[in-house]
Amino acid sequence: MIPKIRRILYATDLSANSAYAFRYAMNSAVMHDAKIVILHVLEDMKGMGPAMLDGYLSEEDRKRIYDERIADVTEQTRKRLEVLYEREKAFSTEAADRVESIEIVGGYPAEEILRMADELNCDVIIMGTHGKGIISHTFLGSVAERILRRVRKPVFIIPLPKGETDITFRDL
Repeated sequence: MIPKIRRILYATDLSANSAYAFRYAMNSAVMHDAKIVILHVLEDMKGMGPAMLDGYLSEEDRKRIYDERIADVTEQTRKRLEVLYEREKAFSTEAADRVESIEIVGGYPAEEILRMADELNCDVIIMGTHGKGIISHTFLGSVAERILRRVRKPVFIIPLPKGETDITFRDL
């Protein structure tokens, strides 16, 4: 028997076409009477970036900037949801109650998506992928690829269109 879907983790990079994948998350939530947790990961700096910042910013300043970034991304996500609800009238009555929370965390995207899916007891993960071409990543983006190698629950990978769709966030 297939387990019941009660909570969906929708992982987003907040790109212009990310709303395209959110349609799938919303549709699945409505079909399964499930809740959605929206997750965005602020990717940690790599290489010498953190060491260079240490020389210019105090720990307090770094924390303040990080907290401001989380608040900004959370607000941006809320605005995008409002736009989405307005455009997707078919979902509007049920959609507003489906989003349980918006989670913004720092770290490496694949690791944080997997960690949060477990921590929040999500039954499935839904995410879009941009696919970088056959040379750098065959069929999938690197985050999606890393998740699929380690995940132990269902994952829906939604290929995002290259051009504008009827539901983009380019204007926000």
